[in-house]
Amino acid sequence: MPSNTKLSRLLDAGADLIVDGALATELEAHGCNLEDALWSAKVLLEQPQLVKRVHRDYFRAGANVAITASYQATPLGFARRGITEEAALERVALSVRLADEARREHLIEHPEAGPLLIAGSVGPYGAYLADGSEYRGDYILSRNEFLEFHRPRIAALVEAGVDLLACETLPSLPEAEALLALIKEFDVESWLSFTLRDGGHISDGTPLAQVARLCGDQPLVAAVGVNCVPLELVSPALDALGNATDMPLIAYPNSGETYDAVTKMWGPAAAGDSPAGPGSQQPESLAAGAAVWRGLGARLIGGCCRTTPDDIAAVARPSENPLPRGGMNCLRWLPR
Repeated sequence: MPSNTKLSRLLDAGADLIVDGALATELEAHGCNLEDALWSAKVLLEQPQLVKRVHRDYFRAGANVAITASYQATPLGFARRGITEEAALERVALSVRLADEARREHLIEHPEAGPLLIAGSVGPYGAYLADGSEYRGDYILSRNEFLEFHRPRIAALVEAGVDLLACETLPSLPEAEALLALIKEFDVESWLSFTLRDGGHISDGTPLAQVARLCGDQPLVAAVGVNCVPLELVSPALDALGNATDMPLIAYPNSGETYDAVTKMWGPAAAGDSPAGPGSQQPESLAAGAAVWRGLGARLIGGCCRTTPDDIAAVARPSENPLPRGGMNCLRWLPR
């Protein structure tokens, strides 16, 4: 058993948890220019207190889980700026401290908020490339190359005290397999969430059923699911996962807009047939989709790119976020 099992114990106790929303979107709303290969990790260098402010905004909105600003914070990425590996990993650790400070401050003001978790973001190699590869999965690395890329950041996140790892926006099976080896190496609970080619396959074409079976065999994986996918793909993806595993599922899609990796801009969803299949409909909002996704087994729901604290607040409202398994009262026994 890993030393920290807060997430699995919450899920075993019957909790349905709210994950936070987009970090970069809110940082841009506060005036940050993120047109940069480091993306939100740039703010760890320039205005770290803004990161804490955004974490607090999401806790106020009702999030139970904060994802750190380490998605694109890698030694290789920082090296492009002439930053040493030691200094880069200190920024990774800083991302954990900022989330933890936001949690502590929120619990002082709202002690009734219940257990709040910090998930250390582990973005894919494609995020380091900063060319949209995390939505294609078309890069090829050896297992050792994946391990060498991810190990230093994971070590820094674990040492800094995260409650779990969020291995997120994963587009390929080989990278997921390497991350599972590191999760075991560091004995840390995690979730794995993937990007999609369509409603039944991750971005490199691997069937979601195969991904579900792979993760279901790993005792340190507390949940599996999807993130940064269009709203309309969530239901078919959860259905495919749920047919292959009975483990908890997670979903935190984007707003439904389309990302252009060349211009690094978001725009309206592309016209034409839905990648989820003919006749598929996109939910009107994150909150509107949440009730359906819970019925398909999603125990953790949040938002990714272009979602806001208002979106998370809508998901967290009692009328739209029933906790039929006992609600937050069942969480009181867990340590914070």
